[in-house]
Amino acid sequence: MTAVTDFILPDIGEGIVECELVEWLVKEGERIEEDQPVADVMTDKALVQIPAMHNGVVEKLYYQQGDIAKVHQPLFSMMVDDDGISESSNSQTQVHEEQFEQQIDEETVTISEQETSSAAPISASDASDQLVEDFILPDIGEGIVECELVEWLVAEGDVIEEDQPIADVMTDKALVQIPAMHAGKVVKLYYNKGDIAKVHSPLFAIARDAATNTTTQVVSTEKSVTSVASNITQTPSKVTSIPQKSVLPQEKMQGQKTLNRKAIASPAVRRVARELNIDIHQVPGSGKKGRIYKDDVIAFSQIGSCVEQTSSKIGASPSTVGSTELAVKAQGNTRTEAIRGVKAAMAKAMVASVSTIPHFTYCEEIDLTKLITLRQELKASYAEQGIKLTMMPFFVKAMSLALKEFPIINAQVNDDCSELTYFDDHNIGMAVDSKVGLLVPNIKSVQNLSVIDVAKEVMRLTESARSGRVASEDLKGGTISISNIGAIGGTVATPIINKPELSIVALGKVQQLPRFDQNGNVEARSIMQVSWSGDHRIIDGGTIARFNNLWKSLLENPSNMLMHMS
Repeated sequence: MTAVTDFILPDIGEGIVECELVEWLVKEGERIEEDQPVADVMTDKALVQIPAMHNGVVEKLYYQQGDIAKVHQPLFSMMVDDDGISESSNSQTQVHEEQFEQQIDEETVTISEQETSSAAPISASDASDQLVEDFILPDIGEGIVECELVEWLVAEGDVIEEDQPIADVMTDKALVQIPAMHAGKVVKLYYNKGDIAKVHSPLFAIARDAATNTTTQVVSTEKSVTSVASNITQTPSKVTSIPQKSVLPQEKMQGQKTLNRKAIASPAVRRVARELNIDIHQVPGSGKKGRIYKDDVIAFSQIGSCVEQTSSKIGASPSTVGSTELAVKAQGNTRTEAIRGVKAAMAKAMVASVSTIPHFTYCEEIDLTKLITLRQELKASYAEQGIKLTMMPFFVKAMSLALKEFPIINAQVNDDCSELTYFDDHNIGMAVDSKVGLLVPNIKSVQNLSVIDVAKEVMRLTESARSGRVASEDLKGGTISISNIGAIGGTVATPIINKPELSIVALGKVQQLPRFDQNGNVEARSIMQVSWSGDHRIIDGGTIARFNNLWKSLLENPSNMLMHMS
């Protein structure tokens, strides 16, 4: 006998609580095998492939392409074969987590370990008039994925009311009190005092009336929409001309009499309101005592937008309305896309860098004529060994040799600029324009590698970064970065420092330009412009100039590079 079960999206990286569904690799009704890739999802760090945990048939895909999936929530359901069901749900979960972690390790994605202290979720009771369900620990702060259970405020067997405090939990920011979402009887507490509870995982089990549970979602939706709609009827008369069929009865609204009150909402709900540019004090709450939920904020934003547009049309003269329509037509078609994944992470990192680091830029030109000749001589022989010898390995190795003489360039400063940390390892990053956005993987311990070893690492990292499947370990620990913008075009740039590093260099394109030799004769030389950005709190102009001069001498005279490597 087969059984339908939900596939719960496991941890896919440290601190990651959601991801974008990039592509389904299976269809509903399709038979799948254990470890078969099921979906590609995008985190803010990399593209991750999700494997199946069992043999069976896919029943339902819960998300569409482009949707945001939550970690520890159902991703899809499947009809599991008999041999795929373990006798113990706890041991089954543990085995599946180990299989997934092993699979992701092979894909070079770091997986954070699951906490083993939580018990198996309880889905239903045997009583016909009661339904036992899990209370899922909601978002309790931006970026928070776990918390410490400080104290239970109820005991197993207690009868609780909606919004009654259930537990005190401690995040890395504050002590938070968790309220009950529904009235019922506490059946099982999944954690002990001092345990670490996971966000989006079961916190406790509660027995509720079955009849109440079957209508919860409908009533909840009704309440959030009607409360917002009822509030609209209290706005100026020009808005109340919206057709009444779009406004639900006012008597269904829960607990809302006035606005501009103290808003009762969780930190996660407040964050949603901020992202939607909504004053949360203006949002009618559908919960008990006016508690505001995420659905209330979203409904308010949608209906508020509709009211705003309708209000402007009602209050405007015919000529004004006509001119507005013409202006819209003149602008042409538009398209709006959400900024997610790697692009969103890059946006935050760039803002953090330019807002906290005083950048200064230093530009110079480097004559690569001799180095290009050397590379051409070596290129063919290494190509036979499967090694693509580009210019980048020489740039990277020469930089490592120069860092030995200028260790301050390979240092990092703390947030309040009170301590400087020097690194023995030269982990040199390369900016790669991948299909998922800008990635900066770094080559570890370049000081211990030969030019050919560096070339192999450049090939590996470039290939994985451009496919979007770079390992999170390759993205961490960089000490200095190189941006090869010249491969696309351009000569001079003002690169943004990859915080917390202290400097970055942008390489311009190589050009054939006339230059004077030692005898005053004009000859064609292969010239590349380089543009440095440095953290002026730590690095002064003289330091970056002397460091660049040493790096330049190694590149312009490859024989000097060999001498420094000995």
